[in-house]
Amino acid sequence: MRIRPYRDSDHEAVGEICVRTADAGGDSRHIYPDHRLMPSIFAWPYTYLEPDLAFVADDGERAVGYVLGTADTAAFVKAFRDQWLPRVSDRYPPPTGEPTSPSEVMIGLLHDPARMVVPELAAYPAHLHIDLLPEHQRSGHGRALMNAFLTALRDKGVPGVHLGMLSVNTGARAFYDRLGFHELAVPNAGPLTYLGLEIGPNARFGG
Repeated sequence: MRIRPYRDSDHEAVGEICVRTADAGGDSRHIYPDHRLMPSIFAWPYTYLEPDLAFVADDGERAVGYVLGTADTAAFVKAFRDQWLPRVSDRYPPPTGEPTSPSEVMIGLLHDPARMVVPELAAYPAHLHIDLLPEHQRSGHGRALMNAFLTALRDKGVPGVHLGMLSVNTGARAFYDRLGFHELAVPNAGPLTYLGLEIGPNARFGG
């Protein structure tokens, strides 16, 4: 397994990884019939807007895992609204009423990028998403992906990173705990738990 920067040729593989892990770490294809919806919200905006912060785990044939994110959530939200939404709004028009399906709920999230700006997370301006296909989990590849991403943030002078995870995903929580993330208090977080990690200028990641 090799950890390397994202390439444009990884686009479809990244989309598949996102879909197959979007149901609290499990396959979401039975929930969202349009298999391009979840990547259009949680994966492809990052590879389009900040490809220098996207890394993949390559098994020698294709990408089987990724980590991607942004160094500045507030700036990312603006770019998402101005540059990303126009690319996908024809396929996913803004909702006009209350959602009646899981897909409509997600389309509502797509058109509400401001939800990503949470005042309590201001000290952790970066955020990330990391996913590995199930057959490649628990083999050290997630840690290697995180090492690459966190090193890139450190080199950009980013002071901290946060993430939001479904609280029911206890396996993911254990992974982040081992990496040194800690829980951040966010009122009315609903089904999510927010975690943060400080990144000092001399931080070293590896192992």
